[in-house]
Amino acid sequence: MPGIRFPWLPTLALLATFAGAAHAADTPVPGRLADWPAIHGERPADPVLEQRVRTIVAGMSLAQKIGQMTQAEIKSITPAQVKQYYIGSVLNGGGSWPQKNKHAGIGDWLDLAERYRDASMTTDAKVKIPVIWGTDAVHGDNNVFGATLFPHNIGLGAAHDPALIEAIGEATARSVRATGIDWAFAPTLAVAQNVRWGRTYESFSSEAPLVREYARAYVTGLQGNFDDHHVMATAKHFIGDGATWNGVDEGQARVSRQDMINVHGAGYVGALRTGVLSVMASYNSWDDVADGVDYGKMSGARALLTGALKEKMGFDGFVVSDWNAIGQLPGCSNASCPQAINAGIDMVMVPDDWQAFIANTTRQVEDGQIPMSRIDDAVSRIVRAKLRMGLFDQRPSQREGAGDAAALQHRELARRAVRESLVLLKNNHGTLPLKAGAKILVVGKSADSLPNQTGGWSLTWQGTDNGNADFPHGETILAGLRAADGAANVSYSQTAAGIDLAPFGAIVAVIGETPYAEMKGDIKLPATLRHSDRYPEDLAVLQAVAKAHKPVVTVFVSGRPLFVNDLLDLSDAFVAAWLPGTEGGGVADVLFARADGAGPHDFHGTLSMPWPGVPCPYQSAGHDQAWLFAPGYGLRYAAAHEVKTLPTWSSVHTCAKPGAP
Repeated sequence: MPGIRFPWLPTLALLATFAGAAHAADTPVPGRLADWPAIHGERPADPVLEQRVRTIVAGMSLAQKIGQMTQAEIKSITPAQVKQYYIGSVLNGGGSWPQKNKHAGIGDWLDLAERYRDASMTTDAKVKIPVIWGTDAVHGDNNVFGATLFPHNIGLGAAHDPALIEAIGEATARSVRATGIDWAFAPTLAVAQNVRWGRTYESFSSEAPLVREYARAYVTGLQGNFDDHHVMATAKHFIGDGATWNGVDEGQARVSRQDMINVHGAGYVGALRTGVLSVMASYNSWDDVADGVDYGKMSGARALLTGALKEKMGFDGFVVSDWNAIGQLPGCSNASCPQAINAGIDMVMVPDDWQAFIANTTRQVEDGQIPMSRIDDAVSRIVRAKLRMGLFDQRPSQREGAGDAAALQHRELARRAVRESLVLLKNNHGTLPLKAGAKILVVGKSADSLPNQTGGWSLTWQGTDNGNADFPHGETILAGLRAADGAANVSYSQTAAGIDLAPFGAIVAVIGETPYAEMKGDIKLPATLRHSDRYPEDLAVLQAVAKAHKPVVTVFVSGRPLFVNDLLDLSDAFVAAWLPGTEGGGVADVLFARADGAGPHDFHGTLSMPWPGVPCPYQSAGHDQAWLFAPGYGLRYAAAHEVKTLPTWSSVHTCAKPGAP
């Protein structure tokens, strides 16, 4: 059993890591890398393939080369245009589906993939190069109606199980490939350092070793041996997306070179060793204050994209920019950015302005702003990846499993992932496990909400505008509780208003955050990290049921650790369930003892990030209560540990003043 971390005992190292104002001196530390490491991948060089790359690129026109470097959104490009402009890639962003139909079936996806691929193979090019379709499959094939959605990465990090991660990568690849798509924009390898960041749930951990190991496992699962059931993986977002000052999305990372290499670069070491074929450049910038070097935005940072990633680390795949990221560089627009290409961007994600981008880039090459050698290098990398993937050999419909709706279903694996991800933060008086057959009342807005369970990047970009019917194979946490305890024994009221609490032996409150994704998910200063400040209804429902003096079990559904001392004090047991995805029954698997008296599944998860003990922990790094639970904390049923009444800091309403709790 992992060691239990108790409250009020944060270590100096932990405080130093998460202090928002701290800048580590860039002094070499024993056991840490002093420079970007040379990575020797697991896949041997293939001279025959390399000769084929050279031959193909040598026979291409400038128009064909720039077309290969262009990635357009499916809403903005037709198959006929893919043919006309020799387009190298298309993507569907979050909330983009064939025919703009949210409920498009697997056949609709496959049909569109076929039409794009066929168009790319009927050009007048000397060697026809197949288009590759990329998709944000970040917790399962999450854009496809009816697909199994796994827990988001923060929950998987709590599981501390690389074998599980590899299995999820493989299952995701099988689902994606069945739709005719070849490329997943995953895994995210951010090492999140501030939970204000709205993408915290996309990070496995705040600790580099776990991210490095998970990168290896996830890429292995996605790419496999590039057979019919695997896809190209993407290590993203290079680099420092989880290091931004105050957790601001797309903001500025202010860390030393040593920390950028050893902490935020750790996942890329794992991914490159496994042979990842693509890397996505990050939106953030990096100011190495210790060394006095401001690298600017990653999409224009040649020292990192080319110098560090390609030259020093030896990455021979291709670098793709993020959605319209080139437009954030000085002197650039969404349709024009020679600086990004010269810095090392090989494929440009230019969703809507792709025609203008092609025209501008063509002129920039002809004018000498972009050297032809840079164009040839970019196209060689793209062609190499497509050859390694075997994309030249078959149409999407010819692959094993193409169009098979069963390939979208991985319910048992997802349910296992939910069980392993749960972290028991409190279990006073042995409240858990619950006994099957007990009369329980379930309350809270997230008990019967698949949208809240699945979070962002679920059918839609932000995970909003969804209902339970949008997840036809999903099971809510409430449904799982009813299945475990018997439907007749479980009553539900979202607010508990007007409910006589006397007949119930226990109360289960399922509360937490509602869906969000990048940009909209940040908790911006001066707001505190107090969950009840943003979701007062959750505190209200716990206050309502606490009056009955019955055992209260809180299941907290969230994309990050938050300050919840007030909620912990009102709960006898408290479970961090993260964003569990579509298999809510995995929660009940752990909460209930079986009817035959045999023990339940035990809690497996431990925190992969620290849990706040005050409303403003980043402004309170020297405070002895800044972090309530450290990474590695997580109770088991056999652990006899009581969490005492905690201070709620009710007088703290903002985090504007450094040093405030």
